[in-house]
Amino acid sequence: MKKELERLVNDSIQEFNVHVEDAFIDTEEGKKRLNIVLDSDEIIDLNRITDASRVINKILDQEEKLIEDIDEVDIYSKEKGDCE
Repeated sequence: MKKELERLVNDSIQEFNVHVEDAFIDTEEGKKRLNIVLDSDEIIDLNRITDASRVINKILDQEEKLIEDIDEVDIYSKEKGDCE
């Protein structure tokens, strides 16, 4: 999932100086959720997350097969200090 999302969206969101750091599916309260974690060399403010999310959502809408069994999409930034 991560590699596919990187391929689909990284070029489109590079103008916001962010990239896909991770992408994974989890289930909470019976709903499948696609989590997309963005990262940057800079601090990512809420406006940048919002702008990147709009672009990512448009791409996901065009790639329906990728999210056909997903109930929710959650896009957020990697917290400062998180280590792999």
